[in-house]
Amino acid sequence: MVLRESSQPMPDISSAVMWRLTSQRYFRIVLAALALALPVVASGQQAKPLLLDAMTTELHRAFTSLGKQAPGKQETDKQLPPYFLSYSVSDASFVAIRAQFGALVDSSTNRVRVADIQVRLGEPKLDNTHGTHRGSAVNSMQLPLSDDREALERSLWLATNIGYGTALDNYLRVKTEAEVRAKEEDSSPDFSQEAPQTAIGKAAPPLVVERAAWEPRVRGLSKIFRDYPDVYQNVVMLSAQNETDYYASSEGSQVVSPHRQARLVVFAVTRAEDGMDLFRAQTFEAETVDGLPAQAEMEAAIREMGKSLEALRKAPMTEPFNGPVILSGRAAAVFFHEVLGHRLEGQRQRGDEEGQTFTKELGKSVLPSFLSVADDPTMTTFGKTWLSGSYDYDDEGQKARHVDLIQDGVLKTFLMSRLPIASFAASNGHGRGQTGRMPTGRQGNLIVTSTKTVSDAELRKKLIEEAKKQGKAFGLYFEDISSGFAVTTRSSPQAFQVIPLVVWRVYVDGRPDELVRGVSIVGTPLAAMKRILATSDKSEVFNGECGAESGTVPVSAVAPAMLLSEMETQRQPQGTARPPILPIPGAGK
Repeated sequence: MVLRESSQPMPDISSAVMWRLTSQRYFRIVLAALALALPVVASGQQAKPLLLDAMTTELHRAFTSLGKQAPGKQETDKQLPPYFLSYSVSDASFVAIRAQFGALVDSSTNRVRVADIQVRLGEPKLDNTHGTHRGSAVNSMQLPLSDDREALERSLWLATNIGYGTALDNYLRVKTEAEVRAKEEDSSPDFSQEAPQTAIGKAAPPLVVERAAWEPRVRGLSKIFRDYPDVYQNVVMLSAQNETDYYASSEGSQVVSPHRQARLVVFAVTRAEDGMDLFRAQTFEAETVDGLPAQAEMEAAIREMGKSLEALRKAPMTEPFNGPVILSGRAAAVFFHEVLGHRLEGQRQRGDEEGQTFTKELGKSVLPSFLSVADDPTMTTFGKTWLSGSYDYDDEGQKARHVDLIQDGVLKTFLMSRLPIASFAASNGHGRGQTGRMPTGRQGNLIVTSTKTVSDAELRKKLIEEAKKQGKAFGLYFEDISSGFAVTTRSSPQAFQVIPLVVWRVYVDGRPDELVRGVSIVGTPLAAMKRILATSDKSEVFNGECGAESGTVPVSAVAPAMLLSEMETQRQPQGTARPPILPIPGAGK
């Protein structure tokens, strides 16, 4: 499977691109919309909201009724009862403001409620989600926005009936396939047993964004690119949303969890004379719009983007390289997310299609001994930077937890949803998925720490020393990076690729650093990770979105800059389109 970050190279700013760049949680809800123990509320928790009460009431009715013989029906009409049923509802309000070339092109508000109904038939050891049928358990439906109890219950009733029919059909397929297929490598159950969770928090407050104040700010930021005539396309988008997630299950779980997020995305494109498309992207994120940087700070960052793009289009094309490199903290964060993080997701350790890179490596050294890796969605900030991968409860109603994945270079565990694997039978709060998708083990906030740190200046000195040692004229420094993908299936080579945006040659003879373009990093994960020699004493944050089989989820990664003794790079495709023939209006003024 190919996994990608949200900030991929986008040579053309179309409406589809803008749709993708906006707030991750809003869009995962809208896309899906268009497509019994009684818990005791703990002291200090909120009274049960009407929506949650309607969910639990209809869930209990459905769970105790489905599969029973209806009055007047023949015995042959009796259906299989579910052994598990859950309702998840996302209730979100959002604001989006977008400008290009210094003018407003969109300013809108909206609200949407979407329910995911999960139906499991059979038993935890073998149910309708087995193997390639995993997605059959989930059915989504848009819900009324008002707290009209009867309308809510009838909508949930309809979605449950549809979901039950799909689950039954797939369970019969699973049973048939189990009779004819060979024994699987991992015969773990399809569902883990977990204690019910009860956490009724406050709903997210009403979303308040002063559009009259933000619209000129967004226009002003976009207008800066008028000073850079070689920047052919640009867009600035502000998005904000307040979301409340409701979860109830037949096991007795009842969870109400709020989430707020604001982001301002800046994206700009140019093209070199030889046809290579070049872009820069920057995102500012916070819990609310009030937490975003001051206007002057964002203006300065955008001017640097404009200067960088004009320099990049004139920079020489890279040549294939294999030698020492430094990854900036941001680049190292993406590197670890792609190269390591995806291979530590629990479901990657079972199934005939998965490469299972680390399945047999538990208790063994997989990184240099000075490196440790954890995933901690309970962290909301790192320093002063807000982390977009934070959450209180995962999408299976399990409490978020700090998980030490690698300690002193030794692999300890994996990121687990409620899909067990041979070595681990329980969730550790990392079951995540967008609306309409079955949750799987996913990253939240991946944190890389090091005990072998030096200053940035010393790390640069070590790069030059390593290049001299290898007889290289230069090493490479990756300042900024956009996106990447990792291949984890066994039918394809276990490889990765990330797309650097700003790369410098650092010469050993003291010449000034030289900006180059067209670089991409390639390689195999185990080899790359073993070549880390040292790290910086400062860490940087990468916030983005990650797409996989359970859909797109917000993620963060934190890492220090890293020196690698060897990394292979290649040239990106050059492109065939020439720069615009007609000069941009006003370029000569």
